[in-house]
Amino acid sequence: MKSDTTSTVLNFVLVLLAVCGVIFAIMTFMRTQDLHNLRDQATADNNLLMRVQTLGSEVNAYNLKKPDPDLTRILQSAESKSSAK
Repeated sequence: MKSDTTSTVLNFVLVLLAVCGVIFAIMTFMRTQDLHNLRDQATADNNLLMRVQTLGSEVNAYNLKKPDPDLTRILQSAESKSSAK
């Protein structure tokens, strides 16, 4: 009788651990997919940021060659916003 109870308890623990293993495997898979998606999004955001910074540099260089008061005001506004962050 004692071994039947022990066997039942150990089988229950084994099933519980197997279910937990499957759940953790699924969670790991989902988190890995999220990580890949976030990495791709970060790469795209960094590329966009670099393009915007390059455009800002080009606009600033153009404004140095051919000064425009409106463009100078816009550049100063953008510079003050970026330095505040």
